[in-house]
Amino acid sequence: MNKAKDAILNRIRTGLGRGRLSADAQRSLVEGLAAPADNIVPGRVQLSGPDLIREFIRMTTGEATTVSRVESDEDVPKSVAVFLREHGLPDSVVIAPEETVSHLPWEESGIHVRPGRAEKDDLVSVTPGFAGIAETGCFMLVSGPNHPYTLNFLPENHIVVLKRNRIVPTPEEAFDLLRKEFGPGNMPRTALMVSGPSRSADIGTSLQFGAHGPRRLHCILVGEQ
Repeated sequence: MNKAKDAILNRIRTGLGRGRLSADAQRSLVEGLAAPADNIVPGRVQLSGPDLIREFIRMTTGEATTVSRVESDEDVPKSVAVFLREHGLPDSVVIAPEETVSHLPWEESGIHVRPGRAEKDDLVSVTPGFAGIAETGCFMLVSGPNHPYTLNFLPENHIVVLKRNRIVPTPEEAFDLLRKEFGPGNMPRTALMVSGPSRSADIGTSLQFGAHGPRRLHCILVGEQ
């Protein structure tokens, strides 16, 4: 452990009025992290297949997210074009450079795409979703070189492309998937949990969308229905 981190933790221990953990407590902590106990899974998400997908859609649309469904990756650009037309938006989007999004047949849809970071004038971003969580209706979005963090916050319209086989019952299973696919020492810098478009009622108790991020969140769910 580096000295600065050790000093911070020592100050926290002092503030809590306790010293270092005993050897037994440290061993118990390490064992618990290595083999975490399963949490209680709500009955309503003890589901699989189409039932789990329906529960995810029910929960996420309840948080003001809109959802469209397509059968294959090739259909995604057409679905994006429909979203742009419905909301009177220009046929231009900024996309994550990740292969699952950047290699789609955008030319056939007539949409101009720019891979990379979002800039202040970008109105629409398209990113892949790492996972969807049926229990909460949340999306897990990870950051990295192929998924700039600005895509999640700057544009007023955020479109998440999510494969139906990436929908899991609980947040714990989403993090299990994260650990499995990235592995120790290779975790993403951030794993963002998004539940609906940005909103706030802090000012005058009047609900405002787009307070800290997108005004609209749209999910394109990919997979046979």
